[in-house]
Amino acid sequence: MTELASPVTYLDTDKAWDLLASGQLGRLAVQADVGVDIFPVNYAIDGECIIFRTAEGAKLSDLMAFGLATFEVDMWDEQCGYSVIAKGPATPVRAVEEIAEVEALHLRPWVPTVKTVFVRICVTSISARKFEFGPDPIEKYR
Repeated sequence: MTELASPVTYLDTDKAWDLLASGQLGRLAVQADVGVDIFPVNYAIDGECIIFRTAEGAKLSDLMAFGLATFEVDMWDEQCGYSVIAKGPATPVRAVEEIAEVEALHLRPWVPTVKTVFVRICVTSISARKFEFGPDPIEKYR
């Protein structure tokens, strides 16, 4: 019996960064008082950091209370899909010089709402997987 190749491939760090840099919309997961909250955010990459904009509210409050964030991006086409997970501490960008630097990324709110706070996630851990699409293997035994 021939063993089939796994449809899941773990990718190296460079490929994970390439994929993360090619995306525009991700999901921010933050610890909340009860459980984990997940928010869709558009983002930009600045070195080895993820930058997004937000307003005052639950997302920012949870980030400041717990300090750590997990960020996930998915992408796919007809043949395969990719998932990237990045983790690290999240802090608001407050220094005037730093705000000028992140404003140069031209990161605009995804929806027309006022989002005056830039947040930086300094990535300390990143991983990515590639998923090859195909028929359900159980089907061949039915």
